[in-house]
Amino acid sequence: MLSPSQVIVLATPVFFALIAVEWIISLRRGRNAYGLADAISSLNLGVLSQTSAVFTKLLTLGIYTAVVSHIALIQADSFWTSLPGWLLALVFYDFCYYWLHRMGHEVGVLWAAHSVHHQSQAYNLSTALRQTSSGALLGWVFYLPMALAGVPPLVFAVVGLIDLLYQFWVHTEQVKKLGWFDRWFCAPSNHRVHHAVNDRYLDKNYGGILIIWDRLFGTYKTEDDEDPCVYGTRGLLQSWDPLWANATVYRQLAHDSWHARNWLDKARVWFKPPGWRPADVAQRFPKPAFDLDEHRIIYAPPMSQPLRWFAGLLFAALVAGTSVFLWHADQSPLSSNLIWFGVLLTGQWALGAAMQGRISLWMALMLQSGALATATAALGLREWHWLFKPATMVFALIYIASCASSFNTSMQRASKKQTLLLAAAIVFSLCGDISLMREDLFIPGLVSFLLAHLCYLALFKQDAPWFPSRKALLRVAAIGIAMYAYLWTHGLPTALRLPVAAYVGVIALMAAQAWGRYQLLCQRHALLVALGASFFMLSDSVLAINRFAQPLPWSAIWVLLTYYAAQALIVQGVLQHSSRPSAGAAAHQSAPLGDATSLLQPTKG
Repeated sequence: MLSPSQVIVLATPVFFALIAVEWIISLRRGRNAYGLADAISSLNLGVLSQTSAVFTKLLTLGIYTAVVSHIALIQADSFWTSLPGWLLALVFYDFCYYWLHRMGHEVGVLWAAHSVHHQSQAYNLSTALRQTSSGALLGWVFYLPMALAGVPPLVFAVVGLIDLLYQFWVHTEQVKKLGWFDRWFCAPSNHRVHHAVNDRYLDKNYGGILIIWDRLFGTYKTEDDEDPCVYGTRGLLQSWDPLWANATVYRQLAHDSWHARNWLDKARVWFKPPGWRPADVAQRFPKPAFDLDEHRIIYAPPMSQPLRWFAGLLFAALVAGTSVFLWHADQSPLSSNLIWFGVLLTGQWALGAAMQGRISLWMALMLQSGALATATAALGLREWHWLFKPATMVFALIYIASCASSFNTSMQRASKKQTLLLAAAIVFSLCGDISLMREDLFIPGLVSFLLAHLCYLALFKQDAPWFPSRKALLRVAAIGIAMYAYLWTHGLPTALRLPVAAYVGVIALMAAQAWGRYQLLCQRHALLVALGASFFMLSDSVLAINRFAQPLPWSAIWVLLTYYAAQALIVQGVLQHSSRPSAGAAAHQSAPLGDATSLLQPTKG
């Protein structure tokens, strides 16, 4: 029998076909229902919801099955698997869903999960697939009545899937009011009201399949053509970052809870309705009043044509990878699922960051290739690893070259020298990567990375004196000495003691210079570089311990994860700094897409 994840995989082509139909209809009616970035962002969140669900089944079917098996008040499997039983179970599920959905709008911590579904300012079929990744943490509680009633887990899972799939078609503006159907069932008109932030529509129409629950419990509202729906949330997300979309309300709740002076208020924040804030917190951290006209302004950062093509192709690749992942997830070991989940998540974050202009498309490819190189190394996929490991540094070189090609006479000469040193460091790193993929080339690999670190050391010296912070130098030196002492006493071969000492010394000096540079400049790009240098020390330490002292679990993951984080942070930080015009340059001169934005720049929300 197919698992729910496999059913979603089979339904995916149908979803995309209906989205295409809706898009064509909207064009023929003279109003495009879709923005590329918004649609991809919504679908991206749907992908994340499905992949993360692989790890939260214990909180849904797992707990449900345990309750049915040990605490159920009624044992009537034969009834629940009959036609009347299936129909009653579907209505029962929809009733429970109504209360989960309603509480998702009336309780802060539940809204933190559900808000993801409402963040888009568009209302189309892609919005239907925009789902939370944290809803399972508390959502299972609302279905316990079904478990106590003895509804078998299989019946529960199937009717839940039916309820979910039904709600797809109601997320459209292309279907108008449907007369009598609207009075009984959740339909597009009813659900448009639910997604609106207009005062008259707020927190209405919670039904999943049946709208009669809203009529019974006083939460029904009819759509008024004189007051068109405005979509989104009252605190606009204004970001394509899937991680931030899932975390933003939790962050706000944690912020208000932390800063509340009254201990009872610290707890109330999580259970009061969304928007409630302790008086003292609201006074110290005021928020602007809600303005409906501001919400009519659609968030849509500009995207060049190459970026649009890149976003579409990368998203298609992510959908393909997700389909394979979901199809095999139930039969795969947890470790393998976690690794591939990390690969997909890296691609999703990079895609959102690229569409938003926070990173360039070449940086996005570098990150995705690095994630694939890490995964293929950990899973022993040698041929694929030999492809992705060098490809990652090749993408970094293309990124550097694309920035260098835009430099002109207005750019500082020092910035051009920094770019050349950065390119040299990446070339030596590429040579080191290739060498270390063979056991017999460990020493050449070590020499290559030693040269790369020397290039980085010279690079960090370009706009700062030698070791401007004595504290940073002493701290990093102490860490380097401690690491070398550990290796010396835990089996470092005699023949390698001198080369490793030189290597540890150079990388420690590089990190000390980077942190001293940051303390001198106090700028974001310098912080990225300093963090990257620290990740280099961590990566090399894990590699050395695993090779010379003791084998470490998942060593390939930790070595390569920190290594690619180091390279990405340094490349982004240096290019962000180097691409700035000199003091005499025209203020309006622009950098290549993504070059003047920070990898760690916070999104708006």
